[in-house]
Amino acid sequence: MQNAALGCPLNGLLKEYHKITRSKINIETKPFTLIVPCERRNLVFDNWRDMTYSLKQLQPGMVLFKNYLTLRGQVDIFNICEKWGVGPGGFYVPRNQDGAKLQRHMMCFGRNWDPVTKYDNFFRSHGSQAPPLPYELISLAQNLSKDLRIIQDLLFTINFCVVNYYSIDGRLDVDQDCDESIYSLERGSPVVSISIGDIAEFYYGDTREEDKLNHVLLESGDVLIFGGKSRHIFHGVKRIWPGTRPIQLFQETHMIPGRLNLTLRQAPCSSYG
Repeated sequence: MQNAALGCPLNGLLKEYHKITRSKINIETKPFTLIVPCERRNLVFDNWRDMTYSLKQLQPGMVLFKNYLTLRGQVDIFNICEKWGVGPGGFYVPRNQDGAKLQRHMMCFGRNWDPVTKYDNFFRSHGSQAPPLPYELISLAQNLSKDLRIIQDLLFTINFCVVNYYSIDGRLDVDQDCDESIYSLERGSPVVSISIGDIAEFYYGDTREEDKLNHVLLESGDVLIFGGKSRHIFHGVKRIWPGTRPIQLFQETHMIPGRLNLTLRQAPCSSYG
């Protein structure tokens, strides 16, 4: 009986010891990460975001960030597109439903999209797959979302990017961006349009009739966002103004004449993606 009584305090001490030990292990254990510390800096705020940008609401849900990107940001985005654009999943000239070539070169990040097959085909006709969406562009969208909330409350979910290069003769006929998921369209998830290079005369409105559309000039470094009530606007590129790209951009990149345009958006989910 005495031994059993002495055993009770001992059992209690052992339980307390194990409790303290487990607690100590949990406190001292740190999460394991495969990312080099500070490797992925916030490029938008460090090098890309021009603190002197101006912000203008063109209509409800449609906002223009004027001179949002610094020269460094424009050069970095150009280099990202050039790096992937020369690869197997890079730039090509798309065709319309009639088989005619369109007046631009195109590539995608994140998954494939085509003016004819839309999001249906995972691989391009020659078998190539779209390169992954660069984290720098995701970071850019995240920071734009924060800056946009000054006047608009649009929900950003970015997983896809179409890159178009327009030569000085290029244009985009009046169109709507409506190939995304019903969920994305109904919630008004915005399209983010980035301009690099020569000035584009961009037109937009609630009709396909060009003479009734509004116009705005998109310069190198501008970012245009349309979502919410403006998610279904008709829009297009009327013309490119040759010789208007920043001379410093040409000196840094040797970019050919024309306009590089990136549109970030939320693509529909897919069983193969």
